[in-house]
Amino acid sequence: MPNCPECENGLDIELDEVEEGDVIACDECGTEYEVVGVEPLELARVDGDLVEDDDLLAEDEEEE
Repeated sequence: MPNCPECENGLDIELDEVEEGDVIACDECGTEYEVVGVEPLELARVDGDLVEDDDLLAEDEEEE
C-alpha cells in the first residue's frame, strides 16, 4: 500500500483499479492526489490551480 507523501499515512488504493486521471484523497490529512501513472504508481498533488488552465492560457498567448 502506498503512503501519503504529506503525512506518511497509508493510502487506501486498489492498485489494479486506479486509472490515470483518478483523484485520491488521504483519509488522514485530506490532501488530494491525481494519479499520473499506474505502473509504477505515480501521484501528483492536486493544488487549487488546474494545470489544464495554465496550458490553455499558454496556448492563447501563442496564438496572439
